[in-house]
Amino acid sequence: MNTLYKIGGSTISILGLFFIMILSKGCAIQPNTWEPPIKPAFEQELTLNNKLTTAESISLMGWYGAEDFAVDKKGNIYCGVHAKPNDFSSGAILRISPTGEVEEYLRTEGWITGMEFDQSGNLIALQNGVGLIKITPNKEIETLASSTPDGAPILMGTGLQIGREGTVYFANMSSEDVSSTKTFNKLILELKPKGGVYAYHPDQEQLQVISEGHYFANGLALAEDESYLLLSETTKYRILKIWLDAEKVGEKEIFMENLPGFPNNLTRRENGNFWVGFTTKRNDQLDKIHTKRGMKKFVFGLPRFVQPKAEKFGMVLEVSAKGQIVKALFDTNGQIVSEAGAIEEAHNSLYLGGDVVSAVAKYSLE
Repeated sequence: MNTLYKIGGSTISILGLFFIMILSKGCAIQPNTWEPPIKPAFEQELTLNNKLTTAESISLMGWYGAEDFAVDKKGNIYCGVHAKPNDFSSGAILRISPTGEVEEYLRTEGWITGMEFDQSGNLIALQNGVGLIKITPNKEIETLASSTPDGAPILMGTGLQIGREGTVYFANMSSEDVSSTKTFNKLILELKPKGGVYAYHPDQEQLQVISEGHYFANGLALAEDESYLLLSETTKYRILKIWLDAEKVGEKEIFMENLPGFPNNLTRRENGNFWVGFTTKRNDQLDKIHTKRGMKKFVFGLPRFVQPKAEKFGMVLEVSAKGQIVKALFDTNGQIVSEAGAIEEAHNSLYLGGDVVSAVAKYSLE
């Protein structure tokens, strides 16, 4: 009997310490509450299919996380990758030929999360924890901007776009943390408007504020006439239109809302429509706890191995310039496309990637 009491007492003590640890970690965030709209059903234009399962899988040579793509004049595809699923520190840029051969183009000291070639052949990119950088054709790296105009560090840049005159547009998710699984969970649960959209003018070497106060500011797409940007606010399940016209620069309006998943990167098609890539579909349990501040703190405090995981679910939408869904592509079990957070159209195909995937999916549009 004494032994049983000792065992029981030890168990209670361990459980007590466990819950204290959870509460302590949960206090690291001060989340906002929000009542998400009832999610749309997968019907009509969102009727489920498994078209993405026909995609070809291109291995990333042991790397992870093709978060964005860039295409050079020869048609090669470039993507930034990191070392391990939960390690976003060291990284590299890989080059994928039009025929699918993969090679390491350049080692980097951090994950590259946005990239595009300028007219001079420089690869303009966003490096996790560093900011906006330029990589010359000789692979020399120069930091262009490491902080916003008010001095806040650019730690989680994303969604880089370059205009015809060379202006570089990008978003910054946070000036408080660098990319990590913990940081992503924090941004999702806290639901605070920490992100901003900026324009870098290379001729003046100056950074301009376009718009601030965004929720998980993520992918960007530039309109064909460059009169506005589209910005995905991932945790709000919506896409905003942010005007660039001089008379109303920075003004914003809803482009699409109450989306069926977590919108990530965007890219414009030649026909003026846009591709929207999704990290995954919405989670009913997450939608429910968004109204409960204490539950959010509890979930954040849980050990990572028991925290909810993003469901493997490939989803891509083609939408018109008016925000109407034109086409929906799915991999409902995540067999080939487990996430489609990164998206690029080239060679009559869609190249799809994501934060922690170990391969790029190439889906033929023919």
